[in-house]
Amino acid sequence: MYHYLPRNRMLGAVLMLLAALSPLTAAAKEVTDLRGRTVTVPDAPATVAIDDGRFLLALALIDPDPISQLAAWPHDVSRLGEVYSQRMIDAFPALETLPSVASSAESFDMESMLAAEPDVAVVSLSRGPTDAQVATLESAGIPVVFIDFFIDPFAHQGKSLELLAELTGNQAQAQDYLALRDAHLARISQRLADAENAAEPSVFMEAHAGITRDCCFSPGSGGVGDYIDFAGGHNIGADVLEKASGKLNLEYIIAADPDVYIATGGPDLARSGGLTLGGGYAEDEARAALANMAERNGIAELAAVAEGRVHGLAHQLLNSPLDIVAVEALAQWLHPTLFAEIDPAATLAQINQRFLAVPYTGTGWVSLEASADAEPDDVAESDNAAQ
Repeated sequence: MYHYLPRNRMLGAVLMLLAALSPLTAAAKEVTDLRGRTVTVPDAPATVAIDDGRFLLALALIDPDPISQLAAWPHDVSRLGEVYSQRMIDAFPALETLPSVASSAESFDMESMLAAEPDVAVVSLSRGPTDAQVATLESAGIPVVFIDFFIDPFAHQGKSLELLAELTGNQAQAQDYLALRDAHLARISQRLADAENAAEPSVFMEAHAGITRDCCFSPGSGGVGDYIDFAGGHNIGADVLEKASGKLNLEYIIAADPDVYIATGGPDLARSGGLTLGGGYAEDEARAALANMAERNGIAELAAVAEGRVHGLAHQLLNSPLDIVAVEALAQWLHPTLFAEIDPAATLAQINQRFLAVPYTGTGWVSLEASADAEPDDVAESDNAAQ
């Protein structure tokens, strides 16, 4: 005996079956983001939007056409450096015309993100949307995935790059790059572990050196300070700053008289007369800018300045997947004998050749020479004793 369903019930059953078999349902998957949230996203999103320019650099590492799936980005060129940003635009002109989803530490631009209508919004753990804003985006059909290159660089860098790769279909390239990064980091950590008696030089890292007239921004506990710890140094900022960054009094810095002074800067500091280096700057220009920082009142009094332990680092190399280059430079500066053969320039050249869609060029790091009457390098001496 056959049982027939009324036409309206049959239609409903067919629609339910079609919904169950629809590509949208079948092509969904779950990912776990850096907040530990389980997020349902399309299996192969056609477009993603990002709220931090550093994510564009990450995309350039894993995709030869990093804007092919980009729906919007914040146009925050200072995070990439103006010269590198322009080189990206020259290579991929459509980048300049993509919608802006500008966000700041104070606010997340909901309207722009909603208007961009990406398949997935990839947002910063440190500056991204609030829980209420996430709910609004998700109710509009835009899943939100948090990643992080800033708060916890060693725990989050790899996971964040893997998430970007999974969303854009670039897993193989990401795994190749992360294997390179892991190998370079392991070499440093293992050598420090083997040199049990190596000194732990004290370090003052002046973040965004010269951005203001008064001194001095510094990493504190976590964040950029983790790089100093990993490279075998002691961050004097972490002794008094409970947050990831803050200001140190000049009197405190002078009293601490750190073994090594490191300034970070970039092209964006040209407007304030600060440390300019990175993309678009020749080595002699960067060294002159670093010398200006070292000649300021108070900083000039540090033994590190007199003894030639003064270094400059482009902040575009920190808190980004290019951080292995910065870590190698830090390791050499803090333990010049222990890491004498490490070559950050060769590492960057390898990354440029094998991975970056737009090579990073310019002066990413620079050092000053010791003054003629400087004492012997105590940091190097302590490393000699450890071997």
